[in-house]
Amino acid sequence: MNVLSITGINPAKAEQVIKELNQLLADFQIYYTNLRGYHWHVRGRQFYTFHSQFEKMYNEAAEQVDEIAERILQLGVVPENRFSEYLKLSKIKEETKVTDPAKIIPALLDSLKVLIAQERAVAAAADAADDIVTADLVSDLLDGQEKSVWMISALEA
Repeated sequence: MNVLSITGINPAKAEQVIKELNQLLADFQIYYTNLRGYHWHVRGRQFYTFHSQFEKMYNEAAEQVDEIAERILQLGVVPENRFSEYLKLSKIKEETKVTDPAKIIPALLDSLKVLIAQERAVAAAADAADDIVTADLVSDLLDGQEKSVWMISALEA
């Protein structure tokens, strides 16, 4: 069954939304994995604070990954689940064994910049397709990430 015929979303317009969501899914998966690494590897005087915060962030990211993948499914497409494909597609590069918060914070902000830009691309495609649900999903993501940028940026002040 074609779910779009029931939801009323134009299949041709949905194609761009799905393409942008797949990009966002790949970016989010690498972001999530990097957060796990930051959590595991961070060292220094503020270890406890950063360790705890990165755990909170990767748990949130895991939920957001699931929401994005489920939205792709709701649009009638099976989302990618192979990390080998995420690594090819993602605009966020994987990192390993970064221990210094002075290096983690700029990398984290760079990743959020990529996610925010991609979410805006998803929102634009969703608006063009009259896909209110996807637009609402990325609006919620943007709200949380813009707040995170504000809070993380305060660390560098």
